[in-house]
Amino acid sequence: MSRARTSTAGPVAIVGYAHSPICRRTDTSLGALTVATALAAIADAGLTKEQIDGFTTGALFPSSGGGALVDGVQIVTSDWLVERLRLQPRWLAGFQGVGQIPGAMILAANAIASGAADYVLVHRAMYNPPKRYHENPLIEATGSHQWTAPHGLWGPPAQMALAYNEYMQRYGATRDAMAEVVVEARRNGSRIPWSHWFGQPLSVEDYMSSPMVADPISVLDCDIPVSGVGAFVLTSGERAKDSKHRPVYVAGYAQGRWRSSNSLDFWTLDDIYEGGAATAARLWESAGLEPGDVDLPQVYDGFSPMVYFWLESLGYCPVGEAHRFVADGGIRTEGGLPALSGGGALGNGRMHGVPQTLECYLQLSGRAGERQLTGIEVALACQSTPNFGGVVAYSASPPG
Repeated sequence: MSRARTSTAGPVAIVGYAHSPICRRTDTSLGALTVATALAAIADAGLTKEQIDGFTTGALFPSSGGGALVDGVQIVTSDWLVERLRLQPRWLAGFQGVGQIPGAMILAANAIASGAADYVLVHRAMYNPPKRYHENPLIEATGSHQWTAPHGLWGPPAQMALAYNEYMQRYGATRDAMAEVVVEARRNGSRIPWSHWFGQPLSVEDYMSSPMVADPISVLDCDIPVSGVGAFVLTSGERAKDSKHRPVYVAGYAQGRWRSSNSLDFWTLDDIYEGGAATAARLWESAGLEPGDVDLPQVYDGFSPMVYFWLESLGYCPVGEAHRFVADGGIRTEGGLPALSGGGALGNGRMHGVPQTLECYLQLSGRAGERQLTGIEVALACQSTPNFGGVVAYSASPPG
């Protein structure tokens, strides 16, 4: 196996984590839940809150419902968290794009490597609003929306349905193959205590009979909106040597921000592949790795077709072949490529990139308990689509 090499100025490692329970509606305010989770992550790292001198997050609220955002209620920024913890950090930043967890992890790694901070807390707080998640609030359609919203093309489900429908028509994919993706994600998520779907595996029959949201996207092809918080503590490789738990190192990363070729908010399949190829090339260059070097590629699955797009963009399948790969059991955790071993978004709930990042950390640090896999040395955590999100590589040993 090739040794991963970090693209920061020095080794940076995750040394602690915490995760709140995930639920549809929380009786505790999102702000209070974030404070509690942050303090639990700091304690898990064997530190005090006063030792944390850097904070970052991506606080994007992904709903299209149009409601006003209140910090500490629908979102929780690092600024809000720092004020409630009564700290004065040396470094404070926020990630504004899509792919919030990879983006925040990249900011944190570079802050530590540059000496801007010694210990950085990365958190992600997700909120499920009381009304319909992607409700269309428009009373007037202007700009690019005038060509889509009046016809019902609104929000991510419709956006993903167009690309997935194109994939099915071009490559002969069927919903039967996608059932393998969703059932595998839910099976793994049902084993995780903090998952919304804990103890609730899914059958192929359940998936095939699920109602359509935007054909061919059914309700079970979408991750369920939830409220919850995940947090991680990062520090330098040198400080990590004395950490409470086995450190997990940042080995490389890449981000995508590919334009839509049609000047609308809806990507074509070729947009996804073209941007995805560029993201993957940057990742392998940054980490000094190849697809075969990765033991645990945690692909993103906010919508189930994203699994196909990541597998193909990263080079685990030729373009157009992922549906056959999964139909043949290619991503089953036992005996296949463990691409959804942590349950992902479909198996946990809409926690964005937290499940992928957490599974990388738990498996590489040997903290996955009865779910622990053997021989895991290098892992990937993806978020959003490969043309528009991000991916971080992690390793069990210091990159060099």
